[in-house]
Amino acid sequence: MTPTINLNDGNKIPAIGFGTFQIPNDGSTYAAVTEALKAGYRHIDTAVAYFNEAEVGRAIKDSGIPRDQIWVTSKLWLQDFGYDPAKRAIDLSLRKTGLDYLDLYLIHQPYGDVPGAWRAMEEAQRDGKLKSIGVSNMTPKIWQSFVPQFKVMPAVNQVEFNPYFQQKEIRKIMAADDVRLEAWAPLGQGDQTLMNDPVIAKIAAAHHKNAGQIILRFENQLGVIVFPKSVHAERIKSNLNIFDFTLNPEEMAQMAALDKGKGKHDPDAPGVVEMLSAYDVHAND
Repeated sequence: MTPTINLNDGNKIPAIGFGTFQIPNDGSTYAAVTEALKAGYRHIDTAVAYFNEAEVGRAIKDSGIPRDQIWVTSKLWLQDFGYDPAKRAIDLSLRKTGLDYLDLYLIHQPYGDVPGAWRAMEEAQRDGKLKSIGVSNMTPKIWQSFVPQFKVMPAVNQVEFNPYFQQKEIRKIMAADDVRLEAWAPLGQGDQTLMNDPVIAKIAAAHHKNAGQIILRFENQLGVIVFPKSVHAERIKSNLNIFDFTLNPEEMAQMAALDKGKGKHDPDAPGVVEMLSAYDVHAND
């Protein structure tokens, strides 16, 4: 059984999940999710903007694993922000996945009528369509502009996070309300500098593990929810194999010292909204 992490709404989320970002909807997502479920993952992360919700849903259905044993996350695209559009989009995600409810639903890119979308998500949570609700890509600045308007505190904020970008400022703000951090790009999206970092290599050798496993274990011990993505069966399995060892306080401190305080994506940067708004997630609906 994968260990779980308690959320501030009383739900328990599997500590590690399987990410499906950039896996095409040409059968590849179905195959990868099927492989992940066989390997023991019980947490699958998708989004409207990944265009692969239907394949995720089909793989879950065909797995034969009881629905209540698999945690499924999807995300609302900013094209659907506002109360009425978000209501429609939530129902569309349920239809596409073929599921009666989603375990977690997130505001994917926090721009525009976020409060209206959040109201629809709060309502869908009350109606049982969504078990937990959260946000993503929220910097301290974006968090302060929106979250004080919410009635329900987000359960998670899914942001870029890895040893080179440890998000210290937003973590402090979230900790006050017991909001959990979920890491996208927990392995730095294949950043070879990170994967070959000498500090990580030394710790990996001491534990007879690979660099990816050391990174994921470090994040897990910080209480961060991770979902590494891979389409390779061996890597899918090895990424899950992080619970049979523990990093000691000195190793944790060495990993913490790798923080550069800067990631690849800056949600506060000018032009981000315009770039994202050009993306039509309903072109083929």
